[in-house]
Amino acid sequence: MLPSGDGLRMASPGMQIFGFVLALLGIMGATLATLLPNWKVSADVASNIISAITQMQGLWMDCTWYSTGVFSCTLKYSVLALPAYLQTARTTMVLSCVLAALGLCLASLGLKCTRWGGARRSKQHAALASGGCFLLSGTLCLVPACWFTDEVIKSFLDSNVPPNNKFEPGGALYVAFVSAGFLLAGGSIFCATCPGKKQGGPRDLILLPPDKLLLQQQQQLLQQQQHDQLQHQYCSLSPMDNKTGYSLQDYV
Repeated sequence: MLPSGDGLRMASPGMQIFGFVLALLGIMGATLATLLPNWKVSADVASNIISAITQMQGLWMDCTWYSTGVFSCTLKYSVLALPAYLQTARTTMVLSCVLAALGLCLASLGLKCTRWGGARRSKQHAALASGGCFLLSGTLCLVPACWFTDEVIKSFLDSNVPPNNKFEPGGALYVAFVSAGFLLAGGSIFCATCPGKKQGGPRDLILLPPDKLLLQQQQQLLQQQQHDQLQHQYCSLSPMDNKTGYSLQDYV
């Protein structure tokens, strides 16, 4: 038996929480991948094992781990001296982290299990905006990872490159790929759990705490009673009373 519409609506908040967790893991992984220095590591070929165990290059620094146990890193101060793919990776990874952080802020407002965020329609708009931020952030994280991997593989297969200068993809690239997958999955879930435009009704009411909602209902009921009383008094007056009242008002 297929689940009913109510069952799907009940499962929607749980799916949003799952998407929020995936997006949170994605932004943590993207931030970690941006800071790690091992986007590419030296390949174990020829005689490079004798002088240094591992050479690593990242977006912001190059590190070397010698066989004596010494670990040294050098920051990349010059931006213009960097290749195009490295400059692009820097920019897109930073933008990916910023967009993911913005998406988390919007997602906290668009979660159906929370009371803040305004009316249900406003929550849907916030959830859709957060899903768009997550999708764009995942794309910005995936593009530099793919481009960087392609450059590393082409350099490794190039016969003109000396064996001591050959590198292979490092752990930061795998973290970037996984983080991009988490962000894309979280964004897809947030976009999928928000239904399209529906007819207005009780669902468009602002989500208020029970005490405020009860007070609002009492005020509306009191206003309706006062309106009914005034209408009843006006209708109970005879035409002569209306005329007399009109004449007296003119003379006063």
